[in-house]
Amino acid sequence: MEKHPHALRLCAFICITFSSLIHLVEAQDQKGFISLDCGLSPNEPPFDDSKTGLTYSTDDGFVQTGKTGRIQKELEASYRKIYWTLRYFPEGTRNCYTLNVTEGTSYLITALFVYGNYDGLNKYPRFDLHLGPNFWETIDMSIWTNGTFEEIIHKTTSKYPNDVTDRDWTPYFNGTQWTEVTSLNVKISSNDYNLPQSVMASASTPKSAFAPWNFSWSIFPSTTQFYIYMHFAEIQTLQANETREFSVSVNGKFAYERYSPTKLSMETIFLSKPQQCEEGKCIVELLRTSNSTLPPLMNAFEIYTVIEFPQLETNQDDVLAIKSIQNTYDLKRINWQGDPCVPKEFLWDGLNCDKSETSMPPIVTFLNLSSSKLTGNIAPAIRNLTHLQELDLSNNNLTGGVPEFLADIKSLLVINLSGNNLNGSIPQALLQKKGLNLITHDGNPDLTCAGKPCVNKTLGSKKKNVVVLVVVSVVFVVVLGSALACFCVFKKKNTSNSQGPSSYTEVSDPRTTGSSEPAIITKNRRFTYSEVITMTNNFERVLGKGGFGMVYHGAVNGTEQVAVKLLSHSSSQGYKEFKAEVELLLRVHHKNLVALVGYCDEGENLALIYEYMANGDLREHMSGKRGGSILNWETRLKIVVESAQGLEYLHNGCKPPMVHRDVKTTNILLNEHFQAKLADFGLSRSFPIEGETHVSTVVAGTPGYLDPEYYRTNWLNEKSDVYSFGIVLLEIITNQPVINQSREKPHIAEWVGLMLTKGDIKTIVDPKLYGDYDSGSVWRAVELAMSCLNPSSARRPTMSQVVIELNECLAYENSRGGTSQNMNSQSSIEMSMNFDIGVTPDAR
Repeated sequence: MEKHPHALRLCAFICITFSSLIHLVEAQDQKGFISLDCGLSPNEPPFDDSKTGLTYSTDDGFVQTGKTGRIQKELEASYRKIYWTLRYFPEGTRNCYTLNVTEGTSYLITALFVYGNYDGLNKYPRFDLHLGPNFWETIDMSIWTNGTFEEIIHKTTSKYPNDVTDRDWTPYFNGTQWTEVTSLNVKISSNDYNLPQSVMASASTPKSAFAPWNFSWSIFPSTTQFYIYMHFAEIQTLQANETREFSVSVNGKFAYERYSPTKLSMETIFLSKPQQCEEGKCIVELLRTSNSTLPPLMNAFEIYTVIEFPQLETNQDDVLAIKSIQNTYDLKRINWQGDPCVPKEFLWDGLNCDKSETSMPPIVTFLNLSSSKLTGNIAPAIRNLTHLQELDLSNNNLTGGVPEFLADIKSLLVINLSGNNLNGSIPQALLQKKGLNLITHDGNPDLTCAGKPCVNKTLGSKKKNVVVLVVVSVVFVVVLGSALACFCVFKKKNTSNSQGPSSYTEVSDPRTTGSSEPAIITKNRRFTYSEVITMTNNFERVLGKGGFGMVYHGAVNGTEQVAVKLLSHSSSQGYKEFKAEVELLLRVHHKNLVALVGYCDEGENLALIYEYMANGDLREHMSGKRGGSILNWETRLKIVVESAQGLEYLHNGCKPPMVHRDVKTTNILLNEHFQAKLADFGLSRSFPIEGETHVSTVVAGTPGYLDPEYYRTNWLNEKSDVYSFGIVLLEIITNQPVINQSREKPHIAEWVGLMLTKGDIKTIVDPKLYGDYDSGSVWRAVELAMSCLNPSSARRPTMSQVVIELNECLAYENSRGGTSQNMNSQSSIEMSMNFDIGVTPDAR
């Protein structure tokens, strides 16, 4: 995409959405039709278009975002007035026009696009068009420099003076092969297709009475399906000895074998099933029969290509509830446009949705309006989010009581009301709701639980079956940390049972007495469970949740922020995994790896305490879920360089070397300075270095990131991490999901490999970068990623080589001086562009 992907004119945005109620009516009455001049000032009156006679008005009120512009003055004479003004969208990833429609009704939508160098940059924009949650078309203005338009018939939006359904009929005549037949001032009776009289009053026939009438066209891609509708009426007066009869075929298949048009009466022939053309070459042919004395005749025809819209829109009850909540609190969020849940990459901030049932509409399961400056009472519309599991209204200025209807939402498991000014008594039904975690303290001083301050209730022990404190944050963050020491030493020393920050402590698991599992030996601080409760303020603030358990925010000595990972009793991971992660973290010390602040090993209470990482994980920033702008190319490169350094240290700096086994973007965490650190070593293992680099082990890791060689053989080596890191590189280049079943090739490695065989790098690079990168730097990163994904692990680079290559990519980007450079990349690593995309792992 160009750097300025501005959307031009109506529908030149990411999506169109619908509510209800508009009707199709007769052409002579414009009621029920919407004709918008995008960018026309709301202070300007509506005007009539000189060509169509349609009345155009401002688009103000149909769209919430965007800026208005005007094509260059010297170009205005070349265009009708409706093209002079425009609306462009420099902010946000999705900008939507919302139109009211009647459910179940078919509408014709026409969108017009002209660039007109409105910004003086002479850079033609390229952007995507969506209808609701589904992709419609890509608009590339560099192809259509004089403007273009898109039309679609959608059942659930529409006028030209002569057509009641707003179709724009274009005359076409092949003068070398056809003869035009016209009939003036003749009334032709219509059928359900309602063609204008002026269209049906003319026709074409072959110049030679014995020649067939044919029309051919090309369609792309060749697999595209289409419907064709052919409209006939006999408009000539035939003599008694004259007959017109012909066969009608489409791509060699008969639609009608012996057809005679009816005098002054419109009839339509069509094939009820969608058609395809061999190699994209299509033909309609009318062939005179032996009984006919006159050649075939064609009045008009329509061709409609089929666009699949597989994505269901969000459950309508949930949509209405969310929009009611938005109106109640007057929420102004730029991405709260279009469908709340889909497409996934445009999910509204503060929402999570369940789309697991592909045959059912997505449902809203998580609503986070924390710190959104909400005032007034808790919105009644929340009761209509019947599938809601987690609700966070913390840190606002809400007043009034806690509504009892919250207890009626059966799926609701977590409610966070802390940091407001709520009052009164919490309803008994809510306090007694089974499985509910309710957070009300830290604020709300006038709120009581059964007549007592709620803070007293929530500070009870596990044995009190009343209310448990849990806080769920806006985003899922598994927060880990790292230290700066650069050594890797594993010491074992038997000492006394003294427990202090400077003493070695032998830790045994009381549940495994007599077990062969050795105890943890460490000199990092061992915390008691009561200290963990204190540092987390009784587990007040949740940072995230993983397979191990919940992760809470905490502070050691009231100053040092930490993340506390508490082992859940229902977790599939047990003491063995806990012990493995502790021992590993005690061995590795690097600025780009997590560091263990301490741990708790007290009976059934197991916890790991890490440095707090304020900016979450890389995936969140790539997707935009953390808010703010999308990471630029330079920042992405810095992050992967630092991540590669951490991984290189595991492979070469530790004795014995370590394999991470779960390298992915969600395990790359960022601190307050956006320094990257590798996290989550629960799956890591050592491998020998004395003449053998492989260790047989059980396959572990994340689907999509798994080395196909490792996947097939269960043989583990450091090159398995290199493969996973190659997938991470492709993610930061493309900003595409690792697995996407809607792509031609679902796995990201397969898809990029396919694009490279076509020489198409523009479709690979994240369009949200808007072309703001050094092309040589990107090409080099792509080549590096593909070398990391070589099916043969022996031919992949080492992480040391990866670090060198990435630093060179960063150097090229830093030296470009703000303009994109082209260069022939001469990499020091063997690059194979004939990447075998057939050996990448399937999603499972």
